[in-house]
Amino acid sequence: MEGEIDHRSTRRDYVHSELHRKDLNPDPFHQFSDWLAAAIAAHNFDATAMALATSDAEGHPDVRIVLLKHFDESGLCWYTDQRSPMGRQLAANPQAAVVFYWPENDRQVRVDGTVEKLSDVEADAYFQQRPEGSRFAAAASEQSQPIASRAALEQRVAALRARYPAGDVPRNPAWGGYRLQPEHFEFWQGRRSRLHDRFRYSRPADTGGAWVIQRLMP
Repeated sequence: MEGEIDHRSTRRDYVHSELHRKDLNPDPFHQFSDWLAAAIAAHNFDATAMALATSDAEGHPDVRIVLLKHFDESGLCWYTDQRSPMGRQLAANPQAAVVFYWPENDRQVRVDGTVEKLSDVEADAYFQQRPEGSRFAAAASEQSQPIASRAALEQRVAALRARYPAGDVPRNPAWGGYRLQPEHFEFWQGRRSRLHDRFRYSRPADTGGAWVIQRLMP
């Protein structure tokens, strides 16, 4: 590449909607559920995709896209190989942040908090719900570790299929789930001329666990 690639003039205006304090559910989990449902209704083909940011014990950041699999008022859950860099980072520093972006609605949601591992019971239950191919892929892969070739990876899957011809490959104990327990939510609605609407939910210690909502400047 020669020279600067200039995108300073690349922009669009946000015209989908507005967000007012009176529109917000007092419970951020319900607000999130409503916005996720709206993203799905708007035909976002990957509405559950979230950018997950973690850092190691020295504070070096890392980020990747993962898929939200389920949530309730205890937190947002996803599954992965816990031997991965993400797993090692969360073991050293169990804090994380996620962001969802739904361009069809000009909306973004940010969530941060502490992370805990899901139980083996929960991991087993979800693993068995996955398509057969996904189960064999998870069992064959040591996520993020180097491998010589695509053929070598496929050979690992083939060896497992030969060993478990009925498709009942077991979950590797290293494959499991995590739950992000939110400390803050931020709901962002894009507006014209970059005068966006932003609201943050937090739970200060002196509120007895009640969520407090503040409007933020864009």
